[in-house]
Amino acid sequence: MSDPLQISASIIQGFAVGPRVIVSASDLAAYVTPGNILRKYADDTYIIIPAQNVDTRSAELLNIEAWSRENNLTLNTTKSVEILFTDKYRKCQFKPPPVVSGIDRVSSIKILDVTLTSKLSVTDHIHNIIKDCAPVLYALCILRAHGMNQSAVQTAS
Repeated sequence: MSDPLQISASIIQGFAVGPRVIVSASDLAAYVTPGNILRKYADDTYIIIPAQNVDTRSAELLNIEAWSRENNLTLNTTKSVEILFTDKYRKCQFKPPPVVSGIDRVSSIKILDVTLTSKLSVTDHIHNIIKDCAPVLYALCILRAHGMNQSAVQTAS
């Protein structure tokens, strides 16, 4: 019998894109303006644009659309959103830049299962975790109320 194969890479559960996209996405970069950063996680891509480069948002999107076409892919703008992070303690108000055509502006976003708000508050994230846990906790309470012993409850969870 041969030795089991070593696993040297992994893919996040639910990732349905094949190896061609993983390999071809390795050359995708934020080319347009120095200071802009591109982060890729499985099938998600994030462009981080600092305030001084806010006017380059459309150019960066055009760059990604061009890269997509060259690699026989399509940028799904219906899944693309923009979030503006602001300092909630800053006294002076800022005027937000105009909305990029075809891209929705949101006040919160989920990145790697962590909910981030435009004010960098953790309240929404904690609320989502509690909401996700509530049905399981309720089921465990019902099981205990119907006589399931402590060790069985812990095995069920």
